[in-house]
Amino acid sequence: MSNNHNGINNNEKHEYDASQIQVLEGLEAVRKRPGMYIGSTGARGLHHLVYEIVDNSIDEAMAGYCDKIEVDIYKDNSVSVSDNGRGIPVGIQEQVKKSAVEVVLTVLHAGGKFGGEGYKVSGGLHGVGASVVNALSEWLIVEVKSDGKIHRQKYERGKPVTKLEVVDTTNETGTKMTFKPDPLIFDEPEFSLEILSYRLRELSFLNQGLKIILRDHRGEEVQKIVFYHEGGIIDFVKYLNKNKDCLHSKPIYLKGEKDGTQFEIALQYNVGYVENLYSFANNIHTTEGGTHEAGFKSALTRVINDYARKNNILKENNANLSGEDVREGLTAVISVKIKEPQFEGQTKTKLGNSELRGLTDTVVSEGLSIFLEENPAVAKKIVEKAVNAARAREAARKARELTRRKSALDSTSLPGKLADCSVKDPAMSEIYLVEGDSAGGSAKQGRDRRFQAILPLRGKILNVEKARLDKILNNEEIRAMITAFGTGIGEDFELSKARYHKIVIMTDADVDGAHIRTLLLTFFYRYMRPLVEAGYVYIAQPPLYKVKKGKQETYLYSDEELEKATAGLPKNSYTIQRYKGLGEMNPEQLWETTMNPERRTILKVEVEDAMEADSIFTILMGDKVEPRREFIEQHAKYVRNLDI
Repeated sequence: MSNNHNGINNNEKHEYDASQIQVLEGLEAVRKRPGMYIGSTGARGLHHLVYEIVDNSIDEAMAGYCDKIEVDIYKDNSVSVSDNGRGIPVGIQEQVKKSAVEVVLTVLHAGGKFGGEGYKVSGGLHGVGASVVNALSEWLIVEVKSDGKIHRQKYERGKPVTKLEVVDTTNETGTKMTFKPDPLIFDEPEFSLEILSYRLRELSFLNQGLKIILRDHRGEEVQKIVFYHEGGIIDFVKYLNKNKDCLHSKPIYLKGEKDGTQFEIALQYNVGYVENLYSFANNIHTTEGGTHEAGFKSALTRVINDYARKNNILKENNANLSGEDVREGLTAVISVKIKEPQFEGQTKTKLGNSELRGLTDTVVSEGLSIFLEENPAVAKKIVEKAVNAARAREAARKARELTRRKSALDSTSLPGKLADCSVKDPAMSEIYLVEGDSAGGSAKQGRDRRFQAILPLRGKILNVEKARLDKILNNEEIRAMITAFGTGIGEDFELSKARYHKIVIMTDADVDGAHIRTLLLTFFYRYMRPLVEAGYVYIAQPPLYKVKKGKQETYLYSDEELEKATAGLPKNSYTIQRYKGLGEMNPEQLWETTMNPERRTILKVEVEDAMEADSIFTILMGDKVEPRREFIEQHAKYVRNLDI
């Protein structure tokens, strides 16, 4: 395989040795404040350890020196990451008189990414990766293959316990790190194959021709997943659209290099109404967008408007198509590889390089204009979809007027069936979305009126996956929710205007209840995602059973709890009541089991992986039957509480 399989120009190869490892400052007490470096000590921070090490290998791949990365999860929950890159330099680093390997693993902000010649393009710009992983591991073993030798060193909780020793000879090169997260630091130090798969799949799409192998040794048999995409981000867009009906069979692919930055863009329209835009800078998912995304959007809007006017699809007196119109049903991936990215904020979720807006705009304008001219049939479909979106947007604007609150003090604009709370502070207020009038009545009587509002929903709300915003806004139940929440919707949405910081979905524990819950979650995810991202959306957990033994009553929330509670009891010494609906509980019971903040269990809805969430909503709620049937067949064995 050639060295420039990632689209990186490797004509200038540079020596990578100890002199390029620069020390900026000593290792701080990472163990005392791990959250500062990895975000949390929960599942997110735990998996971040693996990403930090993998990112170092990816940097080798982007530099053109590595085409295979292997990640193994072992039975003791340790993980190894190995690559066939150049290997961390093993020579002595002059500033501190230690091996460069030891410097990389024990000093924060030390690495080959500051001096300019170790790496041309890199994701791990803070240089904290390996040393932070080392500091937060019970033990770590590093093996470096270089200069015909295998060098090995062991660390415990960030401190070297052996010297860097030569343990064998080899004709290969590369680095392998094996580490076990410290149980003293992490709440639940168990890796999820699913979470790691998401990120590794993403990286394989973004680095064309790179093979990533993930193995899980914890079961009876080793599970092996290979991620390899010769088509790169073209395959990525196909993957994102795999359960959608597309307007054109092949994604549009645009590529260019300007001022030392490489640009890759792939886009494809589907017949749906949702925009899915994913942008990356040096393989880092810029979830908040940035200048590269802004440049893409402005070019796309301008080029499609120009084409529509030039070909008389838009007449002179027509208003321009808006950005929202031209992005309806669009799935796009933007990937830039830049020498010195400026990420806004510690989380690196927004790209700030100002010059990239114009450069991305130029690459997209040139490439897309040529594509539309050469493919008039596809161009016509795209423009017609945007024109229809513009008509629907105007209808939605009129419908949206109905949902706007006249003012924060004007309670007459709130829906009549809403039983509001008396507290006006949103941070203290919560609203229950309750299925049906009978349960709504119990909830209204059982609630604490000071801070709990109740909005009963009659019947099933519209499936928003199959409808445009104008139709959605004509649905009475959806209008009632938008008005009650106070945030507006679509381009009017303002999180700061939310009237409640807890929106609790409370439905029956049966199939209909699960369906209503899914419809509501689809609506929140597609049209009010900031509510979910802010952590305002919850799911109530009403009890499934009541066990009565004499005068003692116990509420149980799962089959496991029921088994535990009745284990060893004589059969005739207790009675079990199975709750199918909230309406079967009187107001006091509903309060005590499901609404009392001191006793209830509510689950916060989180979007850890937006791509996977999008895929699942498309499968469950979209037009295609086949993917839905496959999903049900695959997951049927995991179903709980299915009423037949």
